[in-house]
Amino acid sequence: MTRGWLVAMTAALLAAPGLAAPMHWPDLLNRPQPKPDASIAYGSDPLQHVDLWLPKKAGAHPVVLMVHGGCWQTEIAKADIMNWIADDLRKRGIAVWNVEYRGIDRPGGGYPGTFLDVAHASDLLESQARKYHLRADKVVAVGHSAGGHLVLWLAARDALPKSSPLSMSHPIKLAAAISLGGLPDLEADTAPPANTCDNDPIPGLVGKPAHGRPDVYADTSPAVLPDPDIPVTQVNGTLDRIAPPVVATNYAKKRKAHRITIPDEGHVELITPDTRSWAATVKLIEEALR
Repeated sequence: MTRGWLVAMTAALLAAPGLAAPMHWPDLLNRPQPKPDASIAYGSDPLQHVDLWLPKKAGAHPVVLMVHGGCWQTEIAKADIMNWIADDLRKRGIAVWNVEYRGIDRPGGGYPGTFLDVAHASDLLESQARKYHLRADKVVAVGHSAGGHLVLWLAARDALPKSSPLSMSHPIKLAAAISLGGLPDLEADTAPPANTCDNDPIPGLVGKPAHGRPDVYADTSPAVLPDPDIPVTQVNGTLDRIAPPVVATNYAKKRKAHRITIPDEGHVELITPDTRSWAATVKLIEEALR
């Protein structure tokens, strides 16, 4: 995660009057960083890989399919920002399939590349399940921030228009999708209070209108796609200045989604072990896997 963006986000958090102090990015990123057990390529670009976290216990493991955020930009964050919660799940006997992808600021990223990367990486899990002793029938998708948008898109993509370049046959079946401080309504989230990125990345993510594709949100925004046929939950902290709880409230007016709001915690706590936000998410994951 870039230092400039960290400084800007920390300033935004500190500028909120009358609020308890949430965690800031250095509070997480300065901790010793655990490492995955393997890295699996799904394409030729160095960013096209999955980090695999395997529990020590023998047997077939349930899986969390994890997608990081960072305003859909590689310069801001990569998959390793999720390492601390991935390690926590590994210790709990849950494997983690942590997806890296090309952001909109990298060659091949944007539309359709960012979406295709996440889709291909996710679908690869099924073909690798036997080799790594994974339960492909027990997969919960968890995404943070921009990754929250991407996991809700994964949950809904079997309803993509067949004409869309993002449409694929037989996408991986998920048991549930959990968005942590996500931005699920791409059109609405270009405006305050949701748009807190340094620039507006959404036009670069969804592409430009074209003949045969006049609505750029029709195949990119979970708020436009039909409701997934799996449980969807949004977890938000009251001190989150990047994706405040109103974002989840507004999305839930359009699509079926359970909401959990954690008092006095913010955006960083959502992916930090030993916080109330993460404890609530672990409970959701374990319930979905049962």
